[in-house]
Amino acid sequence: MLQFFIEWNPSPEIFTIPGIDWPVRWYGLMWALAFIASHFIMNRIYKAEGRTEKDLDTLTLYIILGTVLGARIGHCLFYGPWFDETLANGVVIEGYLSHPLNILKVYEGGLASHGGAIGIITAMILYCLKTKENWLWLFDRLVVVVPLAGACIRFGNLINSEIIGKVTDVPWAFIFVKEDPLPRHPAQLYEAIYCIFLFILMYWLWKNKREKVGPGFMFGLLCVLLFIERFLDEFLKENQVEFENNNLLNMGQILSIPFVLIGLFMMWRSYKLKEKTFPDLK
Repeated sequence: MLQFFIEWNPSPEIFTIPGIDWPVRWYGLMWALAFIASHFIMNRIYKAEGRTEKDLDTLTLYIILGTVLGARIGHCLFYGPWFDETLANGVVIEGYLSHPLNILKVYEGGLASHGGAIGIITAMILYCLKTKENWLWLFDRLVVVVPLAGACIRFGNLINSEIIGKVTDVPWAFIFVKEDPLPRHPAQLYEAIYCIFLFILMYWLWKNKREKVGPGFMFGLLCVLLFIERFLDEFLKENQVEFENNNLLNMGQILSIPFVLIGLFMMWRSYKLKEKTFPDLK
């Protein structure tokens, strides 16, 4: 039977800035789009709920710093703190903590979504401590835009032909030319599409049900739905680092489990808080 796979080989660069030979990349553009789109949606949420644009601008700064720093530090801690690996071409990949200056080499790539999630949560906690904002209210609003940002970043991964899937013969398989001539699952695309549907769900919940669910419910639901999908999608991905090949679960799956458990706890806690606040609804 004839099969026609998708040959995928886009240039990661959009154009090069003349005079300084600095390439503008799709991946960077998708990160910028993630923040711009998130700010736009959050602005609608803040206006609808009586918060000021100044408050949102401050929150945005916290979130940008938390996301980028968390994603970078997370990658360095989770995917190679001490491991030194020699590739087939003789290139040595040095561990980040055994060679700390490598942490600054962001141009070599390396951002972890779980680290980004931890960075966002940390930034939100710091923001709430400074502004006295209700942290459950904020968490339940910010989760509306998190999957939207995640979709943008996964599209960037797709353009870069990174975080590729395992070899498969499904008719929608991608041949990532930069990697090899084998048809593979477009795991990045799976996550991006899932995140779009998750964004629609969370926006609908905020728009129609935010007064009917307990505080923390939307945050918990996002953690459960997002990281269960991440756990399952990892079965279709190639491992990102060599040491994962010897593990029953890879690092992405291991890191997803605590987020799912936290989400389940927050949903249970939300139910209890609502039950306590509105006893007649039992």
